Amino acid sequence: MTDEPLIEGEEQPHLLLVDDDATFTRVMARAMTRRGLRVSVAGSAEEGLLMAKDDLPDYAVLDLKMDGDSGLVLLPKLLELDPEMRVVILTGYSSIATAVEAIKRGATNYLCKPADADDVLTALLSEHADLDSLVPENPMSVDRLQWEHIQRVLAEHDGNISATARALGMHRRTLQRKLQKRPVRR
Repeated sequence: MTDEPLIEGEEQPHLLLVDDDATFTRVMARAMTRRGLRVSVAGSAEEGLLMAKDDLPDYAVLDLKMDGDSGLVLLPKLLELDPEMRVVILTGYSSIATAVEAIKRGATNYLCKPADADDVLTALLSEHADLDSLVPENPMSVDRLQWEHIQRVLAEHDGNISATARALGMHRRTLQRKLQKRPVRR
């Protein structure tokens, strides 16, 4: 990564970063600040919309999946405030369907996590999304996606197997069997 500002001008462009991963937002905000942007961070779509109404950003980076509204729900609301805003959707769960939906709703680009600050800045500044690179060559397998989803829902229910099974719509014993297996690598 470079420490020289990539965006220069009299006024610092404003970036709104909306993601519920506090570690990711802290690291990304610091990196984007070094690149010449003024960064605001929100932990949810609702908070991001309020921040955008108070201080309209030039750019926005939105996580696709968050607690509450997703980045896809927030996207058109931000573009209502400023149709010229450049918005990138970030996701750890890439699919062609969500990539197409993001672009249809007005996203400038769509990136798969992990993405570094240079990738995000390039995506924000590019004229058009590179449709060939929207989904990685080696996306996660269905088994790995299922494992990740189960782990996320389990964490949301504080490790409670019964509550997680109800949320996933499966029998508790079925969930226990799935949890006893080792996670699939990819």
